[in-house]
Amino acid sequence: MVKSNHYKTLEVSQQATQGEIKQAYRRLAKQFHPDSRCETADHDKIVMINAAYEVLGDPQRRRAYDQQLSVGDTYDFSKRRQRRTADAQDIYQHHRQAEKNGEAYQDQWYQQTYSQVIRLINQIIKPLDSQIEALSADPFDDQLMEVFQSYLETCRHYLNQAKLLFSSRPNPPKLAKVAANLYYCLNQVNDGIEELELFTLNYDDHHLHTGKELFRIASRLRSEAQEYAKACVR
Repeated sequence: MVKSNHYKTLEVSQQATQGEIKQAYRRLAKQFHPDSRCETADHDKIVMINAAYEVLGDPQRRRAYDQQLSVGDTYDFSKRRQRRTADAQDIYQHHRQAEKNGEAYQDQWYQQTYSQVIRLINQIIKPLDSQIEALSADPFDDQLMEVFQSYLETCRHYLNQAKLLFSSRPNPPKLAKVAANLYYCLNQVNDGIEELELFTLNYDDHHLHTGKELFRIASRLRSEAQEYAKACVR
């Protein structure tokens, strides 16, 4: 492999004629020769110029030198290609590891956040109809009202647990729609509990009906979250 380039030393192209090489040598020798009175005189430089001309000034040696250059170019190209391949492999491995980490975090969020929040929401929503049916026997019965209020207190407890779980870690980007539906679902559940609590204070059926409607909306949002989750993790 050629370490220096005689063509660059003589300031000519590799396609230069022998006459152009000779002219370039004379010009540079005059410019850098130590015996000249030019300010550019440089002993080391003239040594390089002479060495270059000894090779390029002889057509046979020049052909051999050109072959060495060709081999050197091929070697450099091969090294660059190998380096590009290695860089590409490093980038691929980095992205693949990032994907694996993302998949692992997504599975963890699904199991430890999503599934648990869904379970808590179900424990709030599913008993509502049976609770209201039991209370409807006599809303003014203190014992029946106490049972219903106990149910609402349990709902509030489950809701706080669900909110804490949901906010404990960021959702994976792939499950953003799932998280959005859970967020709105929890808000509807919260508002529904507040309406039902108001009913226990003033017996106004408007609050009871509004609470049931808010729970219905929450149930729909929960179902949509489950559908999105199934599509993402299948």
